[in-house]
Amino acid sequence: MEEKDLYKLLDSCRKGNRNSQDRLYKEYYAYSMGVCLRYSRSREEAVEILNDGFVKIFTRLDKYSKGLPFKGWVRKVMINSAIDYFRRNEKHYHSLDISHAQYESSSETVLGQLTEQEIIEAIQSLAPSYRMVFNLHIIEGYKHEEIANQLNISVGTSKSNLAVARSKLKKILIEGQKERLRQEGNG
Repeated sequence: MEEKDLYKLLDSCRKGNRNSQDRLYKEYYAYSMGVCLRYSRSREEAVEILNDGFVKIFTRLDKYSKGLPFKGWVRKVMINSAIDYFRRNEKHYHSLDISHAQYESSSETVLGQLTEQEIIEAIQSLAPSYRMVFNLHIIEGYKHEEIANQLNISVGTSKSNLAVARSKLKKILIEGQKERLRQEGNG
């Protein structure tokens, strides 16, 4: 979409035009869903985060600064929606004792054969606190101090959660790949 068309669409959305809002939603749905899937445990949870994010987009379009990349602003809104979702539901999540985390070694060739879907599913299988820190640090590039501030945890907890997330992800991905190779060998 050209910049001038985007600005016309955004102006129409600001005026509450439902057709324009629907068009904007459809235009950025796939991109936004990709962001939300990394922060969620399931597709349903991702849809909930995405819808919360679009509500924020439509009600806060005046916060978007013309001239800045709109896609980047949408990404930030979706990440913040995921953080808000995590905070609202944190009491429902069960944390695992991080002192029992182990480092699993593996060969790089096994990890190199993974599909994008396998990686997303592995990230989704992490406990919410590990998934959130992993995504914010590794995918989004947040510093541990920023993560600690956003999630109301200590910097040490952020670092520890990242270490556990990496270890668990590696184990999940290696086991999944080994299982797939076993199935291919039997098929």
